[in-house]
Amino acid sequence: MARVEWGYQGRGKWNCLYKKITLIVCSINIVIALYVLRTLYASIYVHSNTDFNNAVKYTTDQIEKMEESIRIRRAKEPIQLVKIVKKLKLELSREDSVLELLPQPVKQRMADEILLRLHSLDAKTNVSEVREAVESWHRENLKEAKQLSIRKQGMNSTILKEQTRLLVKALESDWAALSEEIGLWIPAEIVHQEHDDKPEGDKEEEEEDILPGRPVPPECNAELHTDYAGDAVRWGLTHPKESAADCCQACLDQAKRVQPGQIKCNTWVYCPSETGCHSPDIHKHKNQECWLKYAEQPKINFKGKYPDSYRHSHPTAPLIVPWVSGVVRV
Repeated sequence: MARVEWGYQGRGKWNCLYKKITLIVCSINIVIALYVLRTLYASIYVHSNTDFNNAVKYTTDQIEKMEESIRIRRAKEPIQLVKIVKKLKLELSREDSVLELLPQPVKQRMADEILLRLHSLDAKTNVSEVREAVESWHRENLKEAKQLSIRKQGMNSTILKEQTRLLVKALESDWAALSEEIGLWIPAEIVHQEHDDKPEGDKEEEEEDILPGRPVPPECNAELHTDYAGDAVRWGLTHPKESAADCCQACLDQAKRVQPGQIKCNTWVYCPSETGCHSPDIHKHKNQECWLKYAEQPKINFKGKYPDSYRHSHPTAPLIVPWVSGVVRV
């Protein structure tokens, strides 16, 4: 019995000791947590006080001088000039949008009236007479619009006044832009004059053709009305150039950049005709096509005039070969 009783007493002592240790540890943790919170709060407070102390402080005299400077600057501002500039910007923006603000039915009516007047002209009317008919319509409608504007001034309808103002503005100072807007275009009159000043022996000779664009360099060896054969180095249907000189230059550049084993351009063929160039293949060849070709011994397909036998089998072929070609030495 004594041993059992001692065991109970010993266990009770250990339980009491464990509780005391737990209480002490919890107390220490609480003290540490409070200390950490206090340290953080103190650092934040010190930092905020430091920023406040470092802030710029102005004296009363300095503040009064700054306020006086602001008043002087405001007094010197060109208020009237700023208002005038704003007004001018507003007016310019309105002028730029005259054609946009003009109702589409009004533009359509103008186009219909002009077409009606042009249809009344004779089929043999020249460009000067067409231009005079359009200008006559323009003068009549401008006069009518100004008279309408004067009559509308006494009315209270702001919308009608604004539409009349836009109409006068469009017919008076924006007539060129309005003409383009409604699709009116009158070609310049071309006066053809023939001068028979050739010597008697040269009247049968044709005039020398002039290639468009910059002159072709001598190293291009350009031949008019000539179509050379050869293997295509660059497909002309997808290779347009502005001039025959540019086409020749493309051939020269390709020959300089060619890699070993690749074919090198030594022949160029260009279409200078605005209506396209004839060829016996199935493709439709357009103006500015530039073909880069290679041939060990360049041969001519056609030169000068197409043979009668060829034109007999190709009724759409023109009389003269339209292509221009050249063989370069690289």
